[in-house]
Amino acid sequence: MTAQDLYTEVERLEKKLNGACLDTRLALQPNVSRIVDQMRAKRMQIPSRLRRLDAALFEDAVEARFDNMPV
Repeated sequence: MTAQDLYTEVERLEKKLNGACLDTRLALQPNVSRIVDQMRAKRMQIPSRLRRLDAALFEDAVEARFDNMPV
């Protein structure tokens, strides 16, 4: 993917995530992380909003995993 393709994909994902329910956020989290990883590999500038979004989605995924653990 080119840099422009990655930025376009980020915008598309941000639109889907805007106001999305938790299930949608959890489903799209791997895609956001993959794009961030690709941007890092290409030494691209990663927008701070994307870093914050990736961190928030990762936190949601971790919390969801622990919500289903038996006690």
